[in-house]
Amino acid sequence: MGFYTQIIRPLLSKIDPERVHHLVYKLLKFSFSIPGVKPLVKASHLMSDNRLKRTVLGIDFPNPVGLAAGFDKDAGLFEELSCLGFGFIEVGTVTPLPQPGNDKPRMFRLPLDSALINRMGFNNEGVVPMQSRLKRRPPGIIVGGNIGKNKVTPNDDAILDYEVCFSSLFDFVDYFAVNVSSPNTPGLRSLQEKEPLMFILNRLQELNSDLASHSKLNKRKPILLKIAPDLTDTQLDEIIEVVDATKIDGVIATNTTISREGLKTDSDFVSQIGAGGLSGKPLTHRSTEVIRYLHQKSKGSFVIIGAGGIHSPEDALEKLKAGASLIQLYTGFIYEGPGLIQRINREILSKS
Repeated sequence: MGFYTQIIRPLLSKIDPERVHHLVYKLLKFSFSIPGVKPLVKASHLMSDNRLKRTVLGIDFPNPVGLAAGFDKDAGLFEELSCLGFGFIEVGTVTPLPQPGNDKPRMFRLPLDSALINRMGFNNEGVVPMQSRLKRRPPGIIVGGNIGKNKVTPNDDAILDYEVCFSSLFDFVDYFAVNVSSPNTPGLRSLQEKEPLMFILNRLQELNSDLASHSKLNKRKPILLKIAPDLTDTQLDEIIEVVDATKIDGVIATNTTISREGLKTDSDFVSQIGAGGLSGKPLTHRSTEVIRYLHQKSKGSFVIIGAGGIHSPEDALEKLKAGASLIQLYTGFIYEGPGLIQRINREILSKS
């Protein structure tokens, strides 16, 4: 047990989880504004070793451990977070227009399960402020842009929202994640069905080629699809078909789950919380299953970024062994602290 899990986490657990998020944000911003803090944090957290480097999606990652979308929703903290040792940061989910998200409270801890339930609802400041922040991105920080649609946008017009976000961020992110799998925007998950999904991804690929032809580098941006862990094998087969047909670059597996099976937390308490996506340890096995299924059935024909329930180096290695090229933390980062990044990278090195 480290300092974070013994001292910091118990203190933070006494505060509403969404308030903790804003508190940590302000604390990191303030701390890094103090002269000398940034190089000190980097020296103690960054691991530089050629054996950790990965070239995936045509991008050179310093290590395979990234931060999943949802933590840095508005791209206001990616520089500070990168100093903690992450190989890449995924910002968002961002929508064209700012929106407040769902009513509070909307984030809940399940400490017995090392889990969270959230129904944030894509709360964000909109794509324009994100774009202005990413314009100032220092070199050497890899950033992915996770894009979604506004709650008020009908599904029939969803492509318009994805196009706005894609066009706005094209010159400022290294790859895109298309989010059609959050359970917290009404009707969004129906966009995972084959026909609407093909339409969205084909249109984004057309836009990708068009924007690339007018860019300085004349280079398209990798597109990944973020999927839910609740898809059946038949639906996963369709995802493989969609990836092949649209020629997108890969999949992020997985988002949060709507399942509540196998929880240690009292069922009445869980029922009182109500709707929302469950993340954390209860997702560990299922997300790895999805990664393995996609990797084996596709014969490794596309990139998979593994996410869901990574709370230890062993969890991370299982996902890499199952077929993930990179991994992402979120709830594990909250429960285990920044030391988890370094522990995972050390374990990777010990196996190399």
